[in-house]
Order: sequence, then structure tokens, then C-alpha cells
Amino acid sequence: MKVWMIGAAALLLSACSSQPQKNYYQLPVPTATTSVVHAPVESGAHQLWLERVNVADFLSALGVVYQTNDVQFVTAGNNLWASPLEQQLQQTMVANLSAAMPGWIVSAQPLGNVQDTLNINVTGFHGRYDGKAVISGEWILMRSGQLTKRAFNLVLPVQQDGYDALVKTLAQGWQQEAQQIARQVQ
Repeated sequence: MKVWMIGAAALLLSACSSQPQKNYYQLPVPTATTSVVHAPVESGAHQLWLERVNVADFLSALGVVYQTNDVQFVTAGNNLWASPLEQQLQQTMVANLSAAMPGWIVSAQPLGNVQDTLNINVTGFHGRYDGKAVISGEWILMRSGQLTKRAFNLVLPVQQDGYDALVKTLAQGWQQEAQQIARQVQ
């Protein structure tokens, strides 16, 4: 009789402990018209190589990061990036810069000998306890042997609750930063 009761209790407990659903997020990439450039490199076409996007260590985990107070950050266990955040940030930055800089060839691969080179270090790309999204860091542009370095710090209100709204707001902020970079580069 006791074996039956233990078995029934174990079955009941296992039925109540279902795994929470995992959600995966991908930053939206702007849809741009594809333009084909048939210009040789030496013709003077403007070229920009986005060499690397680095993220701070606390952002490199699979989960979306949320700041719970002024000194504590948590990484979501069930709300995850669909691909590494560094990769998503680089892909969307290339797409955003391409859209914001008509006449330029923007690539995540080296383009040749005559190109500007951009590197971005991201120190913040997370939600915050006060309902804001934080996008911060710095970018460095190498052009004709000259370095330009600029810091960025965007704090945007998230209009709704939830990770969907947070990811959309982070994507909007990343696009805004791409537009700022485009204005400086051109």
C-alpha cells in the first residue's frame, strides 16, 4: 500500500512541474532595397568595413539581460537570443548603416585596401528596472590613418511590459545609433 501511495505522489508531483516555455528573440533587420554596385574598387566608391562588434561579458550570455536595481543584473533563463548577441548586433548594424548611407558599400567582411574600418564596443544592451532600455558603448572609426572615437548612451522608454517590447525598443535604439554613426561617417 505504501509503495502505491509513494508512486502516486511522485506521479502527481511530476505532473505539476512542467518546464516553462523558452522564447527566442532575433533583432529585426530593416528591409532595404538591394542595390547592385558595379564599380571597381579604385573608382572611389565609399566603403565601410564593420570589422567587429564586441559586447561586455555580462551581455554575451544566451539570455536577454535585465537590470533589477542600480547594481544588479540578471540573465533571463527562458527569454533567450536566437543567435549570439554580437552576431545579431553586427548583422543589424550593417543593414542599418547600408540603409542610412546610400552610395556606400557597408560590409561585415574586408572590402579591399581602400576602406574605412569601424569597430563597436557595446557596454549596455539591456532592460532596466525603471521601464527603460539601455544601449551604450563606443565606436571607433579608422579613416585614412585617422581615428575617430565616440561614446554613445541611449536610454529609451519601453512602451509595454514584456520581453517582446524590450527587444523591439533595443532594436529601435540600435537603429538610432546606426543613424548617428552614419551622420558622422559620411
